[in-house]
Amino acid sequence: MGSCELKESLEVVLNLGNDEKHTVLIVDDEENNLQLLKRTFRGKYNILTAHNGIEALDVVKEHGDEISLIVSDQKMPQMEGTEFLKQVRQTNPQIVKILLTGHVDTDIIVSAINDCELFQYILKPFEPEELKIAVESGIEKYSMASNNKVFYNELRELLYKTIRAISNALDTKDSYTNGHSLRVTLYSMILARELNLDEAYMEDIEIAGLLHDIGKIAMPKSILCKNGRLTDDEFLVMKSHPVRGEKIVVNIKKLQIISEWVKAHHEKWDGTGYPDGLKGEQIPLPGRIIALADTYDAMTSTRPYRTALSHETAMNEINRCAGTQFDPELAKIFVSLSDKIDEARKNPESVYAKYSFLAKNIDFRIPSEFSAPKD
Repeated sequence: MGSCELKESLEVVLNLGNDEKHTVLIVDDEENNLQLLKRTFRGKYNILTAHNGIEALDVVKEHGDEISLIVSDQKMPQMEGTEFLKQVRQTNPQIVKILLTGHVDTDIIVSAINDCELFQYILKPFEPEELKIAVESGIEKYSMASNNKVFYNELRELLYKTIRAISNALDTKDSYTNGHSLRVTLYSMILARELNLDEAYMEDIEIAGLLHDIGKIAMPKSILCKNGRLTDDEFLVMKSHPVRGEKIVVNIKKLQIISEWVKAHHEKWDGTGYPDGLKGEQIPLPGRIIALADTYDAMTSTRPYRTALSHETAMNEINRCAGTQFDPELAKIFVSLSDKIDEARKNPESVYAKYSFLAKNIDFRIPSEFSAPKD
């Protein structure tokens, strides 16, 4: 069926632009049934109609984000209702589904409930009032699910904004490392993307990067900002920050796995790192990724006791330490990304959004103090 024919066959009874009303899609091959259903719901919902499953899939493809509920007949030409609703479940799982059937077939009903996530089935002939109640209950379920999703997203955004605020507070505690956590996160994301990791894993790595130094938040400023090299005792205090960070982060249920990565970002491939002396692949992959990014940013940032190394010198040092300090394969990939890393070092504000999953999924703006490291 062509697009013009399809549009002619669809009847939009009320204005789809009316956001105050839910939209219901009615699918039935018998015109009399369509008219009955339209009369039943006229005035209360925006109504879309289709005469078979194939036609209805085109409607869902075009208006899926607007449709709250589908009422579909089972026996239809070309595609039965259960097959149509099964495909809807795959593409638009949020839509509530009601099946009309003229036959009491236990296998069909069980299949519809399991495969289509059917909300309710109603036997024909039905009483209009019975269907009204079923649709109202379905719309209520849809509304509750939508509200829960909004609530979840708001909580998620609050969590990530809190993470950002903590990261910023940590970075601004030491003027010489201002923006360090965000730059380390950026370099980590560039490397992680090259590994083709899935989105959820990438998002967790981004959070871990932002929080990798959170254990320094309670570190004495006399140690954190000392104008010179640390004594052995001071270095022991500094070395405690991965464990301190792990203890802070592990208390947040959403971030428990991330706490292990925060703890591991100073482990070394040859087992000489801290705090646990992990070796090789005992070190979690995100810990190995952040270790590279962290070391690169430390080398290319000016500290009270030394000036910043050049990008080229830092890359040569990473290459030299592959297989001892760093995972050799990751180090090789990191060096191969030299141009992208250098661009990110010089223009972190403009580059960050290209790699950030937080910036894509929530309102995550790069703070103005996020700047290139001091040369």
